[in-house]
Amino acid sequence: MNLQPVFTPDERAAFKLRALYRSRGYRPYNMSKFEEYDLYVRNKDFLVSDNVITFTDTNGRLMALKPDVTLSIIKNGTDGTDEKVYYTENVYRVSKGTRSFKEIMQAGLECIGTVDDYQILEVLTLAAESLRSVSDRSVLDVSHLGIVSAVLEESGLSRASAKEILSFLGEKNLHGALEVCAREEIAPNAAQAIKTLFTTYGAPAEVLPALEGISQGGKEALDQLKRLTEALNAAGIDTVRIDFSVINHMSYYNGIVFRGFVEGIPTGILSGGQYDNLMKKLGRKDSAIGFAVYLDLLEDLLEGEEYDTDTVLLYPEGADPAALAKRVAELSADGERVSALRTLPEKLTYRRVIRFGEEE
Repeated sequence: MNLQPVFTPDERAAFKLRALYRSRGYRPYNMSKFEEYDLYVRNKDFLVSDNVITFTDTNGRLMALKPDVTLSIIKNGTDGTDEKVYYTENVYRVSKGTRSFKEIMQAGLECIGTVDDYQILEVLTLAAESLRSVSDRSVLDVSHLGIVSAVLEESGLSRASAKEILSFLGEKNLHGALEVCAREEIAPNAAQAIKTLFTTYGAPAEVLPALEGISQGGKEALDQLKRLTEALNAAGIDTVRIDFSVINHMSYYNGIVFRGFVEGIPTGILSGGQYDNLMKKLGRKDSAIGFAVYLDLLEDLLEGEEYDTDTVLLYPEGADPAALAKRVAELSADGERVSALRTLPEKLTYRRVIRFGEEE
């Protein structure tokens, strides 16, 4: 008898993430599966993919199956109230894995209203812990757009050339950036500052000293980055790396931005940052920071390693049903799949076996 339902990888991850976010005082946010298509057309650069499934409702309005959650939360909120919400919602967009439209489970959280250093620290902490709940081998790459924008502004580059540099920065294409600097004949110290953005990567304590004096206008942003990374380190989070190639879209984002990776998946499974610019674009005055976890990518992580169940709990004839049910609940409290069985099937695959009533 299997007392535990079968969860897919994304469902098990979502279970853990919901528990994590609730433990920090975030409340669940539920919403409609669709919004007016115009919301996504006006903000298509903010979306992971600009491919959207549309339909016409009974009132003649062009609607879209929701490809993003953050836009809906902002649109349906009001200024002046601090909100801390989390979600595990299905979105509808082209999957990175299949390259076709798919219903994708996405988890994440948003902190809207007053966003001070503590709120940013809390969100960064939850991002790192979200990655750790997926894999013990993870890294959270953090950047600060205040530093990037200050370096570019002080370089004397034209707007078009600065845009080129940003594109190259996201690609980590230093050669292309240096060609732009040479073409624009910018000052050597400005070119060196830009080069530093490209070559700076690693643990904060190791690389932050190299950023001293990189930009006069970016000093406040650099000080904030130092405070936050020092606080993360003091909290025992040692998976943070500085990486200025994490830039996101600067028309929407500002300040701290970040991206999370786990071993075994070639692309980021978590993305987020401060998005005050998006709030303003949608007519909001509040500040905001948040992130999303792309749970569909976990299929790549578990490919070839999936088991029929995580734990087999073998119990003898005459075992107390109430005690057995309690033990199953304890083992499955974090989303682990538990099969309570009298005997071990020959073809069943599993991670471990526990005998009911005995030490594990």
